Amino acid sequence: MKGYFGKLLKIDLTSGKTEEISVSDADQKKYIGGSTLAAKLIYDYVKPDMDPLSPENPIVFATGPFTGSNVPMVSRAAICGISPGTGLWGEATTGGKFPMRLKGTGYDGILITGKAKQPVYIYVSEGAVEIRDAAHLWGNGDIYDTQEKIKAEIDTKASVACIGAGGENLIHYANVMNDEGRAAGRCGMGALMGSKNLKALVVSGTQKTKIAYPASLKKVISEARDTIRSNAYTQAYKLYGTNFYMDLAMRLGDAPAKYFTKSVFPAAKIHGPAFRERYRMGNYACAGCPIGCGRIIKDFTPNAATNIKQVDGPEYETVGAFGPLCMNFDMDAIVMANHLCNAHGIDTISAGVSIAFAMHLYEKDILTKKDAGMEIAWGNADTILQLVNMIIRQEGIGALLSKGVKQMAAELGVDPEEAAHVKGLEFPMHDPRAYQGAALAYAVGPRGACHLKGAFYSLDAPGNEVGLSLGITFTDKNNPAQKGALTAKILSFCELYNSFTLCQFSPLPADMIAQALYDVTGMKCKPMDLLTFGERSLNLKRAINNKLGVTRADDHIPDIARKALSEGGTAGIEPDMDLMLKEFYTVSSWDWDTGKPNQEKLMELGLEDVAIDLYDLKN
Repeated sequence: MKGYFGKLLKIDLTSGKTEEISVSDADQKKYIGGSTLAAKLIYDYVKPDMDPLSPENPIVFATGPFTGSNVPMVSRAAICGISPGTGLWGEATTGGKFPMRLKGTGYDGILITGKAKQPVYIYVSEGAVEIRDAAHLWGNGDIYDTQEKIKAEIDTKASVACIGAGGENLIHYANVMNDEGRAAGRCGMGALMGSKNLKALVVSGTQKTKIAYPASLKKVISEARDTIRSNAYTQAYKLYGTNFYMDLAMRLGDAPAKYFTKSVFPAAKIHGPAFRERYRMGNYACAGCPIGCGRIIKDFTPNAATNIKQVDGPEYETVGAFGPLCMNFDMDAIVMANHLCNAHGIDTISAGVSIAFAMHLYEKDILTKKDAGMEIAWGNADTILQLVNMIIRQEGIGALLSKGVKQMAAELGVDPEEAAHVKGLEFPMHDPRAYQGAALAYAVGPRGACHLKGAFYSLDAPGNEVGLSLGITFTDKNNPAQKGALTAKILSFCELYNSFTLCQFSPLPADMIAQALYDVTGMKCKPMDLLTFGERSLNLKRAINNKLGVTRADDHIPDIARKALSEGGTAGIEPDMDLMLKEFYTVSSWDWDTGKPNQEKLMELGLEDVAIDLYDLKN
C-alpha cells in the first residue's frame, strides 16, 4: 500500500516509553486512516463506564493517505478519543500545516496513553522523539504565546498543537489549537490532553510517502483544481469565509436564533459583507488549499485597554453561536468572544450554546440573578464576554456553563427536553428543523449533534454533484419520506473526510475521490466502495458508543430543537423522527431493541472481532 508509512508512534506518558506500531496493508485497506483507523486503535481501550479523563483513555492524532500528497484540500488531521464532554466517541479535525508536518515525521499517526507526572510537551521530528518539560508553559500565557515560546525552543520549522487554559482546566469542550488559530474544536480533545498533563504535541518533518501512480494522480490533481476553481462556493469562501452562508441560512430557517426558539433575525447586521465593510480583513489557507476560507482581522481595536490588533476572524458557526443564538448583533463582541475562545482553547459552538441556554433559563426565571450572581439578559454583549471569561477562568456561574447544556440542565433541575444537545454534544448552528435528514443525522451520528457527519446543508441541496454517483441527490428537504436511506448514505460518505483525510468543504465528486485513492495507494476502488468504507467506519464508532452504554433511546432530538416554530423558513415543520429512525435502522441493519448494529452487518463489514465482543460470542 502506497500513501502510507505503515507505522504509528505510541507514547506512554506514564512510563515515558515510546514504540512503533506497525499497521498492516489489510488494516490500511479496511480502515483507510484518520478517525477510522483511530477508532480501530481506541476500540480495545474502551471499557463500560470508563472515565474519559483517566490515564487509560488514549488520544490519537491521525492522518490519512491523502495527507501530504499534492491532492488539494487534504491538509487535515483527526484527533480522537473518548470525549470528556460526552463520555462517548469523540473526534475533531484540524488543518493548517500541522497535518502535513505530522505525516512528515514518518508516521501515519501518534497514539498517546498514560499521564505525565508534571506538565510536558512532546516533540516528534524525523527519527527522534522527545518528552520535554512544560512547567514553564502551564498556566503561562495564551495559545499564541505557547506556540511562539515552543517554536523558539525548536531549532527547525515546526507546527505546535497545544492547549490553553480550557484544556488545563479540563473544560468539557476544550479545543486543541495549532498553527495560531486553527482549532480541533469539538468533543473536548483539549481536556483529554490536559488530563494527561500534555501541553502540546510538536511535529516537524518533510518525509513523503510513495505514490502508486504519479502520472495518473497528476492528471487527477489538475482536474481537482479545475473543479474547485469552477465551484459556485469557491469565490464566496474566498470573499467572506464560511459566514457567506448567514443570509441563506436565515432564509432557509437553518440558522437558529434565541436559543432555538426563533429563526428570523437581522442577518445583514452580521453576515459576511458586513464584516468586510467594518474590518480590514485578510485570508489564510491550510497547506495546499486554493481557497483560503480562513479570516484574519488586521485592525481590530475594540478598546485601547485590550491592546489587540490582529485576530482570527470568526466563521459562520461562531458568528451564529455568539450572534443570533444569543440575540446579539454587536460584531465587535462576536469577534472578541471568538478571540477569547481561540486564545484559551475552548469550542465556540458549545460555549455559545451554553451561554444562550443560560439566557433562556434566566428569561424563564429558572436561573435567577441570585443563582447566577449577575443579570443574564438576551443580546447583552458585555454579559456574553463576561461569561466567556468566567467559563475560561472557572469563576462563579462560568464553572457550570463550562460543563455544557446537558450537565447544566441536570444540576439546575431543568427538563432535559430544554437542553439543546444530542448525546451530550451541543447543537451546531444548523437547525434540525431545516432539513429533515439533518435531524436524523444528529440523532444517530457517531459524535452526537454534529453538522459535519451529516452535511445536509450542502449535500442535500440544489446543485450538489459531490455524491451523484452514489445516489446522493437533491430531495425535498421538508419531506421525511426516504430520508432514512438518504441519511445512511450521507453519513457513510461524510465518514470519508476524516478518514482519507479531506477537507469537508472540498467539492470533489465521489468518482474523483475514488480515482485519487487508487492513484495514491494502488488500491482499486469504485465510487460505491467509498460507501462501504464509510459504513464500516460508522458502525465501528457506533459499536464503541454501544460499549459505553448508548441505546436507541439516545437517538433523540430534544423538544427545544424539534418542536415546530411559527416563523421563518421552517414555520410549522417538525422532524418526523419515528418514521425516519425506523427506516434508518432497517436500511442500516441496526437492532431496534438494543440500538446496536446487527451481528450479521458487523460480520459483513469485516468487523468480526467487534461482533464477537459486542455480542459476547467468546462464550
